[in-house]
Amino acid sequence: MYAEVLRENAYLSRTVEVQENQKVIDTGLYGVMRHPMYCSTLFLFLSMGIVLGSLISFAVLLLYIPIIAKRIKNEERVLEEGLEGYTEYKKRVRYKVIPFIW
Repeated sequence: MYAEVLRENAYLSRTVEVQENQKVIDTGLYGVMRHPMYCSTLFLFLSMGIVLGSLISFAVLLLYIPIIAKRIKNEERVLEEGLEGYTEYKKRVRYKVIPFIW
């Protein structure tokens, strides 16, 4: 899933910013959820806990959720302000991270 996100979105960056000539990506996973990269990291943390049988991994997952929720809120504000068409994209693609849930 993470590799597919990297393939689909050439604008990925560690910092929240709008790049020059950036366009809204609304195909593939981005047509189902607005932040598939975060979805893939949630599955990664979840699967690590299951594979390792580690409660600590689940604790990290529980700490990670509010961190990415705050980052998504900030990221969406930046994208709405600086990326043409993002507001309309949010209306078309309702789910942020997990289809039918969040």
